[in-house]
Amino acid sequence: MHVFLETDRLVLRPFTEADADHLVALDGDPEVMRYLNGGRPTSRRDVEERVLPRLMRDHPCSGTRGYWAAEDKATGAFLGWFELRPLDERDGSVVELGYRLNRAAWGRGYATEGARALIRKAFTDLGVERVTANTMFVNTRSRRVMEKAGLSFLRRFHGDWPESIEGSAHGEVEYQLTRAEWERRDASAG
Repeated sequence: MHVFLETDRLVLRPFTEADADHLVALDGDPEVMRYLNGGRPTSRRDVEERVLPRLMRDHPCSGTRGYWAAEDKATGAFLGWFELRPLDERDGSVVELGYRLNRAAWGRGYATEGARALIRKAFTDLGVERVTANTMFVNTRSRRVMEKAGLSFLRRFHGDWPESIEGSAHGEVEYQLTRAEWERRDASAG
């Protein structure tokens, strides 16, 4: 198994087609999908034809994939996934950070641990200049992870979404961390 990144408790590795069952279970949990589509499960067909190919896609401008399966380092249990993908297919200097973990992994610090490790990799190995992340304004848990990972609030906005879900009237938020900010924080912490 190729490992993209390891932390004290996580292994991030490329997705394979064998991950379909994990993704069906993850995207089948209404609470996991609450702030994404109102809690509707993703069908197996959508996972196999749309979701998994997107998660397995390479991004030539960054030389990596944009999504990685997250496993518990001690047990090998599938926990969910992390995203660190270029916003522009021609330029890997700005990437989006994301995460989707199963409920059993919530509240245990995995999202923050994985996000911090990916941010470090982005700035030290991948030539990234800015990391950005978005969520719904009302998704306080995800916003807290962004803050604990070192990102700062940038703006609140209202996207043009095809359908409204609970909380969408409050809009979305964008957080960011630049290389310069990260280097200053890293130097003062080190």
